[in-house]
Amino acid sequence: MPRTAILTADTHRRMPWKNGGGETVEIAVSPHGAALDDFDWRVSMATVASDGPFSIFPGTDRTLSILAGNGMSLEIDGHAPVVLAQQSEPFAFAADIAVMARLQAGPITDLNIMTRRDGFVHKVERLHIGLNWSGTLPAALSLVLCHDGKAAFELAGEHGSLETGDVLMIKGHYGAALTLAGVAHCYLIGITAI
Repeated sequence: MPRTAILTADTHRRMPWKNGGGETVEIAVSPHGAALDDFDWRVSMATVASDGPFSIFPGTDRTLSILAGNGMSLEIDGHAPVVLAQQSEPFAFAADIAVMARLQAGPITDLNIMTRRDGFVHKVERLHIGLNWSGTLPAALSLVLCHDGKAAFELAGEHGSLETGDVLMIKGHYGAALTLAGVAHCYLIGITAI
């Protein structure tokens, strides 16, 4: 049976960016209490208030989603800019190459998933729940972030609810059935050891 925990919004840890350019809200990290230089995987949110370079994380892959604001463009390793907005699908790229962020019109808040590529892979899916959603857990470790709204969940006979900013962490059975009901925007994250 899957083991679940709800990480409420008021328990997320606030800390400075690795490059000192802003503040990040750490939702979950492994191993527990790991620093920015020695995590295996990390789930966080950050507010970006000005243009600037992304922090470099050697040997790491990341996926970025825009949660609030008018979006930003990313110039990745000298390539043509990629523009991300709230409507964009989660965008995956390497975290150990040069990335310059430029805001489109004002500050944004993003969701950032990072995994060390020599040990883990991850996948992020954006979910719009208008009434209910049913699917399966994408990995042995899955997380559901309720970005806004409220969502009730059912998983292997367990029931509960998520408020805005809450995260359901599920350690257990890959492929188990998950149902979400309510009106909410959520992100389903799967992290797999390789």
